Amino acid sequence: MGTSVVTASFALLCVFLLCEPSLQTEKHSLYYIYTALSKPVDQPGIYQFTAMGLLDDREIDYYNSKEQRKIPRQHWMKEKMQEDYWEKGTQSRKSKEQWFNVNVDILMKRMRHNESDVHVLQWRHGCEIEKNGDEVKFSKGIDEYSYDGANFLSFDDKESQWVAPVAAAVPTKRKWDNVTILNQYTKGYLEKECVDWLNKFREYGDEVIRKGSPPEVHVFAKRCTRDKTKLELTCFATGFYPKDVILSIRKYRSPLPEKEIESSGVRPNHDGTYQLKKTVIIQEDEKADYDCVVSHSTLNETIITKWDGTCPDCGSSLVIGIVIGAVLVIVVVAAVCLYLFMTKRLSEYYYMITDSGHTAFNIFL
Repeated sequence: MGTSVVTASFALLCVFLLCEPSLQTEKHSLYYIYTALSKPVDQPGIYQFTAMGLLDDREIDYYNSKEQRKIPRQHWMKEKMQEDYWEKGTQSRKSKEQWFNVNVDILMKRMRHNESDVHVLQWRHGCEIEKNGDEVKFSKGIDEYSYDGANFLSFDDKESQWVAPVAAAVPTKRKWDNVTILNQYTKGYLEKECVDWLNKFREYGDEVIRKGSPPEVHVFAKRCTRDKTKLELTCFATGFYPKDVILSIRKYRSPLPEKEIESSGVRPNHDGTYQLKKTVIIQEDEKADYDCVVSHSTLNETIITKWDGTCPDCGSSLVIGIVIGAVLVIVVVAAVCLYLFMTKRLSEYYYMITDSGHTAFNIFL
C-alpha cells in the first residue's frame, strides 16, 4: 500500500517536472489574410478586396479596394515602420488585388459557377514560432487557399509541394509544382522571412508598450445635432498608453467647468492604446479663443492645441454637392481604367511585390 502511494507520488512529480518547460513556452504567430469577392456587394463595410496582417491574432495593418492604401492598425507600427515600408506595402496589396481579380474569374469558369452569384476566394499565409527563454524555434508555416469557404489548395512545407483536396485544384497543383522557384520561394518565406518579420514586429511592439505612447490631440467643430444654431466643439486625444491622462477645454486660457462638458471617458483603441473625447456646446458665431490642454506621463511638456475657428460641415449644400460630384467622376474614371487594364491581362505568369518589398514569382490558378 505504502509502495503504491510512493510510486504514484513519484509519477505525479515526474509529470509536473515534464510539464514545467511547456508552461514557459510562448507561442506567437504572424499571418496575412486576403479576401476577394467576384463582384462588389452593396453593403457598408464590405469591400470587393481586403487584406490584413495579424500578429498574435491582433490586426497590425489593413488594406481595402476602396482606399487602396496599406495603413497601420497599431500605434507602434506607425511609429516604427518608415514611410517607405507603407509605400511598398501599398504596391504589394495593389498587385495582389489585381491577381485576385483575375483568379476569382478563373475559378468561377473552372467550377462553372453562375457569374450573377457572389463567390469568395481567400488566401492565408504566415508562420508560427515557439519561444522558450531566448530560444526561438520555427513551429509551422501555412500557405492555403479557399474558395467559397471550402479548402481549395495548400502548401506542404515539409515536402515542398502543393496539396489539392478537391479535383478542381489538381490543374493548379500540377502547374505550380512544375515551377521549382515558386515552391522554393514559398518554403523560404514561411521558414525564414516570415519568422524574421514576426520577431521584428514583436520586438517593436514590446518596446513601445514598455516606454509608453504619447497622445495625438485634435480639436474640431461640427454642427450641433440638437440645436442647428450651435456648434459642438470637441477635443480628441488618442493613441496614448498608459491610460491615465488629463484633458481640459479652455476658453481664453481658463478651463471650462466639467459640468458644461460631455466626456466619453477613456476608451480602448484596437491597437492597445487609449482615447478620450470631450465636447462642449458653443454658439455658431463664437469668436472666443478655445484650446485643448492634454497632460500625459509620456510628455515632457503639456500639449496645447488651439481651435482654428472653422467648422468643416457648416458649409453650403452647393459646395457639398460639387465635392460629391467630383468624387463620383473620379470613381467612374478609375473604374473604366481598371476595366481596360484587366482586359489586357492575358499572360500566364505574374510578378508581384511581397509585403516585405521584394519581388516574388506567382502564377495564375
